[in-house]
Amino acid sequence: MITRRKFLGQTGLLAAGAALSKQATAATASSLNASTLTPWVDPLPLLPQAKSTGLRPHPENPAIKIPYYRLAMREMLVKLHRDLPPTRVWGYANSFPGPTFDTRSGEALLVEWANELPGKHFLPIDHTLHGAEESKPEVRAVVHLHGGRTPAESDGYPESWFVPGKSATCFYPNHQEAAMLFYHDHTMGINRLNIYAGLQGLFIVRDAVEDALNLPSGKYEIPLLIFDRMLRTDGSLEYPTSGNPKSPWVPEVFGDAILVNGKLAPYLEVEARKYRFRLMNGANGRFFRFSFGDLYEFQQIGSDQGLLSAPIPLKHLVLAPGERGDVLFDFSPYAGKTLLLKSDSFELLQFRVAAAPVNNNAGLPQVLRPVTRIPESQAVKTRRLTLDENMDLVQQSMGMLLNNTPWHMPVTEKPVIHTTEIWELVNLTEDSHPIHIHLVRFQILDRRRFNVFEYQKSQTLKFFAAAVPPSPSDAGWKDIVRVDPGMVVRIIIPFEGYTGRYVWHCHLLEHEDNEMMRPFEVVAS
Repeated sequence: MITRRKFLGQTGLLAAGAALSKQATAATASSLNASTLTPWVDPLPLLPQAKSTGLRPHPENPAIKIPYYRLAMREMLVKLHRDLPPTRVWGYANSFPGPTFDTRSGEALLVEWANELPGKHFLPIDHTLHGAEESKPEVRAVVHLHGGRTPAESDGYPESWFVPGKSATCFYPNHQEAAMLFYHDHTMGINRLNIYAGLQGLFIVRDAVEDALNLPSGKYEIPLLIFDRMLRTDGSLEYPTSGNPKSPWVPEVFGDAILVNGKLAPYLEVEARKYRFRLMNGANGRFFRFSFGDLYEFQQIGSDQGLLSAPIPLKHLVLAPGERGDVLFDFSPYAGKTLLLKSDSFELLQFRVAAAPVNNNAGLPQVLRPVTRIPESQAVKTRRLTLDENMDLVQQSMGMLLNNTPWHMPVTEKPVIHTTEIWELVNLTEDSHPIHIHLVRFQILDRRRFNVFEYQKSQTLKFFAAAVPPSPSDAGWKDIVRVDPGMVVRIIIPFEGYTGRYVWHCHLLEHEDNEMMRPFEVVAS
């Protein structure tokens, strides 16, 4: 189940968006109704690749030289649609979204993230949020490689931000299987604003196992980074506020302008053959339910942390913010036609299929990559952790918490390196929360509905039904798990890679910025 607050069709979205827009823009340029723009007039941008600028010593073995990249964060003007004035955004290396890293498993690299942004933010900062106090600089940044098995000092800890004129160099070992990861801002208290401004991009890891499958590649493999925004008629980004200038934070943001690789309603010319699409939900709060054409069948071959064990035939795929889906679609039955990538009633991308037939008879392997299930007996500890909402009656605002514990309290989760734990995530709220855990990949054990009132009264789990195993789409390796209202979701986590302090949090960015994030520490023993 996905609650209406988080997963809205077009009618519900426009109503919610209009209400928030009214609060935010009473005295500014009028809000734009994105449906009034002519669709399919701009070609889909194919995201540029990040380029190495040389070699530097490997941090763990200086005798080895590894690729070095420098990506500067800058403000820029971009055309989101042919009929809109240029929009002010932030991007990496003069690209919105940022350029895509194309890397290989086991081949390490260094990235210097340089903050060349202006000194003043153009979106509304809420100084009542922890980490965003007026004493802090308005513009700060730190970069997290989402899904990366990364040393703690390179993970993008939310308090390790740096200001314009400064930079930070991160080491990415790439000791992990092939997968599509992504990088994005992770600054405490303003993460949602920095990402809304544009600070995110893709990071692809490849390996020999994936190579051997002979999947569509080159121009037939297309990453799609998809996110929603609210726009004004002058082309500027609109970010909603509560109406209280001292506390402008809002719990959710939904826009009616859906951007695909940074363009609104673009088109893509394709051949009548199989394509691989790497789907990424880069929205602040919106869930997408992707489908092709009139619910034409496609094959899902991977999720957050890489390939599934076998292809899954689907007609739609739900992705929460931060989730990824790796899918194949065969255009050969639709030669000479047009069809659409959709999310329910939203039409996101038009495909123009060439009329000429293509000799593309390569079959899809029925075995992709073994995903060995972790036995529960391997876990040395089980932790019960709650997802909470609390209303501040004084400030009339809502607070989001994990395990009912604010960010600044002492660390309570200290897993031991090279051990496995089970985390029981107990959702006491009315929202669906996509929970992301840094450093690790994990498997979903099951979901089970419980009596929320009874738990709040006695901290006792009283279940309404039997546990439900993960769906085939969720049965691979994950780094985000959706926890629906009134559900206990159990995940099993091997803590591998590095010791140090990391974080886990809700990937609804407005929640993450308002205390729904906690540190954990991987310890040596």
